[in-house]
Amino acid sequence: MGFTCGIVGLPNVGKSTIFNALTSVGAEAANFPFCTIEPNQGIVSVPDPRLSDIARFIPPQKIVPTTMTFVDIAGLVAGASKGEGLGNKFLAHIRETNAIAHVVRCFDDENIVHVDGSVDPLRDVEVIDTELMLADLETVAKRMEGLRKKTRSGDKEILKTLEVAAPVQEALEAGRCVRSLDLSEDVRARLRDFHLITQKKVMYIANVDEAGLADLDGNEHYQKLVAHAEAEGATVTALCGKTEAEIAELEPEEKSEFLADLGMKESGLDRVIRAGYTLLDLRTYFTAGEKEVRAWTFPAGATAPEAAGVIHTDFERGFIKADVYHYDDLMRLESEAAVKEAGAMRLEGKKYLVQDGDIMHFRFAV
Repeated sequence: MGFTCGIVGLPNVGKSTIFNALTSVGAEAANFPFCTIEPNQGIVSVPDPRLSDIARFIPPQKIVPTTMTFVDIAGLVAGASKGEGLGNKFLAHIRETNAIAHVVRCFDDENIVHVDGSVDPLRDVEVIDTELMLADLETVAKRMEGLRKKTRSGDKEILKTLEVAAPVQEALEAGRCVRSLDLSEDVRARLRDFHLITQKKVMYIANVDEAGLADLDGNEHYQKLVAHAEAEGATVTALCGKTEAEIAELEPEEKSEFLADLGMKESGLDRVIRAGYTLLDLRTYFTAGEKEVRAWTFPAGATAPEAAGVIHTDFERGFIKADVYHYDDLMRLESEAAVKEAGAMRLEGKKYLVQDGDIMHFRFAV
């Protein structure tokens, strides 16, 4: 299991350029609004040096990283929730993602048209948030109307859902995103099938130019976005779309040299993926053997059967036990046999909470 991240933003903020750089898919990017019509999808490998480390001591036929899917969604404009620009069709695409990466333009360039005529990160964020809230408000209103028609049955579950949805509707009417509300797990569960866009977690991608990337402290646009993100508990990843496009075209060894010349330890892709993992509280475990060394993404707090289900639902359904040891144990003892001899391999049951870096062998019967 990887995760799907929808890339949103106003037209001409660099969404498609950044998407192309991150995924090397080659989506069209141009200096005019609404270049992206159908959403482009790109599946990228999640870089994890632990894979090659494990392969040194458990040589496989192949190494398989976990993945992340980016979805480049058409630029939204004021009035999108009412059909302006490309309208509601594209709001629907956002509902299908796990999280939102909001690209915000943080550079000045008179040669690149801004849909509102000037660069203002906070205004741009407000426009997108407003359209997403209006779309959610319409969804909640329709659902509540439908539920009220069923209240004559006296169904307690319907009444409870109406009870928890009412304050959410009020918050949206007051201009508050659902993710900003302090909702209990029970309320979140009841709202899940509403598929509210503003309930999704958001990370901001600040698209800066080369000069702005070299001096983020002096980039006024970027600093405004950071202050806004900190106020709502979100993160900001700064990258230069042009630079990332150049990095994406390089071979691995050339990429390392290029990053070193720029004084960068990692690419924007690596930073975005790490921010996404942190945003959704995701972890990685590994399976290792002669055929392959493979990484698997799972949500923090998952039990052994739930983690097994990431591989296949049969693994979760027929889970018996799991042989578990940690990446650190393998690095210290240098072979699986040595891990067993040292007693570092454990047999865990259904209640075991899987840890980031665990190496697991599942026992199951279907």
